[in-house]
Amino acid sequence: MSFYSHPRDSLLLLVCLSTLPSSSTSPVEATPASYQSAATMADNKVWQAVKPYLNGGASGMMATCIIQPIDMVKVRLQLGATGGPLGVAKDIIAKDGFGSLYKGLSAGLLRQATYTTARLGIFQQITDMAKKANDGKNLPLWQKAACGLTAGGLGALVGNPADLTLIRMQADNTLPAEQRRNYKNVVDAMTRIVKEDGVGGLFRGGGPTVVRAMSLNMGMLASNDQAKEMLQAAGFQGQTAVLGGAMIAGFFASACSLPFDFVKTRMQKMTPNPDGTMPYKGPIDCAMQTLKKEGPLTFYTGFPTYLIRIGPHVVFTLMFLDALNVYQKQAGL
Repeated sequence: MSFYSHPRDSLLLLVCLSTLPSSSTSPVEATPASYQSAATMADNKVWQAVKPYLNGGASGMMATCIIQPIDMVKVRLQLGATGGPLGVAKDIIAKDGFGSLYKGLSAGLLRQATYTTARLGIFQQITDMAKKANDGKNLPLWQKAACGLTAGGLGALVGNPADLTLIRMQADNTLPAEQRRNYKNVVDAMTRIVKEDGVGGLFRGGGPTVVRAMSLNMGMLASNDQAKEMLQAAGFQGQTAVLGGAMIAGFFASACSLPFDFVKTRMQKMTPNPDGTMPYKGPIDCAMQTLKKEGPLTFYTGFPTYLIRIGPHVVFTLMFLDALNVYQKQAGL
């Protein structure tokens, strides 16, 4: 059975979250037991340790439910589809139906449950540690960048199997009929990859995935914190500062990471040549061949679509993350 294999299944997460108790309950309505429960949770060291990870993963999964169709179009453009984002989307719907825009959603959600859970959780923890060492003051930009690089690299190691599966599921229909893998769902894909390529096959393209994640998270997390601090210093507060910081973070995340994402996608999608050899020996070879044969601008193929995909995903993720933190703070968690 597929894990969130249908678009309606992915929306269940949002429905479930919408049924959570509202944070607008007034103090008058709260009972002494609820105060005691909230105080207990707020002081619980285990909860405080896992909260950044849970909030990060939930935020990324909710954002993915919204952005998945754009991600599908982005992958198709990187793999050679022509006609622009709208033309590619129209062609996908005409050939495979609207639901095909959500192909690979189960892998995408699994990726967020692993990769984003790890990267945002790690970033929050090491940032808090760095602030304590800095006497509680805001960190300089280079330290924020270092925290983002570290969190992105470690998170990518955790999320690479799901990321590889997502790319293969999205790219499958671009292959000739005889070369298609026709994965049923994320579990089927992972099982077959292990059978055909061994456990190491789940980490194919791991090098460029880690580098890409490091660059993306450096651009995203460091610029988000820096932008919010600058906006707040300029007098902007609340959701204005959160949204502004998230939008700036989305642009820098896209600009820093697209070349690495391009190489990663090609590495993960490649199939053996007729003689049994692989098209690329490694990520550096892939980058050099692309640069020599197609020119440097090829690395920014599909940048508008990539920005439209990465930017909103970053914005939604950071907005959801802030909303969860605000809700939990109001609830005393």
